[in-house]
Amino acid sequence: MAVDDVHNPLLAETPCGSLLLQLQKIWDEVGESDEERDKMLLQLEQECLNVYKRKVDQAAKSKAHLLQALADANREVNALLAALGEKSSVNIPDKTSGTIKACLAAIAPALEQLWMQKEERIKQFSDVQTQIQKICVEIAGSDKLTQSFKVDESDLSLKKLKEFHDHLQELQKEKSQRLDKVLECVNKLHDICGVLGIDLYSTLKDVHPSLIDGIGAQSKSISNDTLARLTKSVVSLEEVKKQRLRKHQDLAAQLIALWNLMDTSEEERRLFDHLTCNISSSVDDVTAPGALALYLIEQAEVEVERLDQLKASRMKEIAIKKQGDLEEIFARAHIEIDMKAAREKIVAMIESGNVEPSELLADMDAQIAKAKEEALSRKDILDKVDKWMSACEEESWLEDYNRDENRYNGSRGAHLNLKRAEKARILVSKIPGLVDTLVAKTRTWEEEHGMAFAYDGEPLLTMLDKYAVMRHDREEEKRRMRDQKKFNEQLNAEQEAMYGTKPSPLRPVSSSKKVLGPRVNAALNGGLNRRLSINQSGSRSVKRDNPRPVAPLNYVAISKMDPSFC
Repeated sequence: MAVDDVHNPLLAETPCGSLLLQLQKIWDEVGESDEERDKMLLQLEQECLNVYKRKVDQAAKSKAHLLQALADANREVNALLAALGEKSSVNIPDKTSGTIKACLAAIAPALEQLWMQKEERIKQFSDVQTQIQKICVEIAGSDKLTQSFKVDESDLSLKKLKEFHDHLQELQKEKSQRLDKVLECVNKLHDICGVLGIDLYSTLKDVHPSLIDGIGAQSKSISNDTLARLTKSVVSLEEVKKQRLRKHQDLAAQLIALWNLMDTSEEERRLFDHLTCNISSSVDDVTAPGALALYLIEQAEVEVERLDQLKASRMKEIAIKKQGDLEEIFARAHIEIDMKAAREKIVAMIESGNVEPSELLADMDAQIAKAKEEALSRKDILDKVDKWMSACEEESWLEDYNRDENRYNGSRGAHLNLKRAEKARILVSKIPGLVDTLVAKTRTWEEEHGMAFAYDGEPLLTMLDKYAVMRHDREEEKRRMRDQKKFNEQLNAEQEAMYGTKPSPLRPVSSSKKVLGPRVNAALNGGLNRRLSINQSGSRSVKRDNPRPVAPLNYVAISKMDPSFC
């Protein structure tokens, strides 16, 4: 069979055929047997099969490798697309079209672009996470990053990236708020330290060194610990400011009281204007640098101590001055006291040294306060007494005016006296009501205070009773005079009828009786005028022992009375 193939003419057309023909010639020339020839041809055929088999195996392995590479590439594309979380703009070829190598060649550019996108996305995630961790470290108060982080490559989607960006914006907002709060606290410390005269540099350094760093606001610590210590420092210094302000105000009040006691000159007082100007200020109102510095308090304390020592040496003068104030209050209130004895007692107490100067002054201040309170309780009654006495003076003037026979003549100023008389009559008509009101108010006052209401040492009710008796006597006298006048007129009429003549108008028929009404009134007013009265300036008036003189015929006086008096 092998020999027949050798003789096949088609073999000569191929390289293998030409080689077989050459082998056939050699076998013919050598004289090989057909068996040997078949055996050698079978060997050649087996060797060719083995070569083909190896080549087929190699091709199959190459195909398997290509298929695995294609599958890996597809899996990687799918993984990258899943990690990026979106449909990529990269053109992904159809997996079923073309040969394996063509598919691999088509998917390679897309895979490379996806890798580039992944690397860019990883960089974006890394930048955002780095910023987030940096701000978290700043808030936590650490000096450096505590641990490194690794980007999660399984989720690189834009949604996840947006979440990180949102978180970063929240942290940046929180950082900005914290920074604003830090700067606000630093500004408060700056203002308070300026007012208190405290070194701001040392105060901030004790809180955190970064607060005094001049690089910029972004370099300042914003940690919870820094904020807490800043807030604590602000609260502490605000309390110190309150305490110093109270101390300043106390010292200022003491200085003013001592200055007033010793009549200190304005020039000396101006030396402490920086202290007294804040006596009524609130904590927020005091903003001037150094206004509450410690050395100013020390200066004020030294001045108060100096004035206290000076006050002790001038105690007698100060006490007498206070006694004068007390006597003035009593005089205005028409309360009678033994001034001489009171002054002698004060001098004796000071000279004996048995009483502390401060206690003596405090006691006198208490007496002054009590005297003012008593004077205030008497004010309403005293005002009524003044009106009553003024009305009595007008009543006396009216009596004198009514006794003037020439009051209606045409002399100069007569019309003014006539107007005053009209007002005086209205005023006099209100005296009974005024007296009744005075009596009621005085009795009420005496019931409330459990003591008699004295006016310059004499009970006011007694004075009012005397006035009521005198007024009654005067009214009786006026009635008697009217009866006498009627009797005289009747007698004149009878004489005229009997004798036909009239008595001379120059000589009244009966003048044996002298009019006593005005004298009684003058005597009463003379007694009232002996009391101390309150004039417009509030000072004590001069005592009068004689009744008010009768006005001349042409006397003109403008009424001081209020038409609405009573």
